[in-house]
Amino acid sequence: MKEAKPALRYAKAILNLAKESGNESLVNDNMKSIVSTIAESADLDAMLKSPIIKAADKRKVLAALFGDKVDNIVKGLFNLLEENKRMIMLESVAKQYSIIYDYHKSMQVAKVTTAVALSKELEDKIQAKIVALTGNNASIENIVNPDILGGFILRVGDVQYDASISNQFNELRREFDNSHYIPKI
Repeated sequence: MKEAKPALRYAKAILNLAKESGNESLVNDNMKSIVSTIAESADLDAMLKSPIIKAADKRKVLAALFGDKVDNIVKGLFNLLEENKRMIMLESVAKQYSIIYDYHKSMQVAKVTTAVALSKELEDKIQAKIVALTGNNASIENIVNPDILGGFILRVGDVQYDASISNQFNELRREFDNSHYIPKI
């Protein structure tokens, strides 16, 4: 966690550059791509964190891997992190960028837990529910958990809406436990 503050400073600087060029949305997509690529590849993550591999070699790998897929601002970030010998911070910088980008755009992240993956129709309905609950749009992050049986659990900031079947079963169980129903024998 000692890299959190420097990563935030780098992310703010990158956002400022991106705003000046009007590419903040493209850079955000690039940063999300970097985070997902690092998360999917244990070898890439190990290479970036390795103290043995030179920063220049790490930058060359990133340039070969992302090449023309990323904006020039992101390529500049690769170079800057190489110069400052902070390539280990790339993933943190990318995550911080996405967070402050969402804040800048007044976007929230809505975590939606469902028993199965969301379809486009369900995403639209959930987006409408988010607007009804918070008054703002949000980007939707789907978490699949078969234990909820059906329905969904929506969490946006500190607001949680639980419309899951497992929650309804639990409420029914509590209602039976609290009732003074005495069965006839």
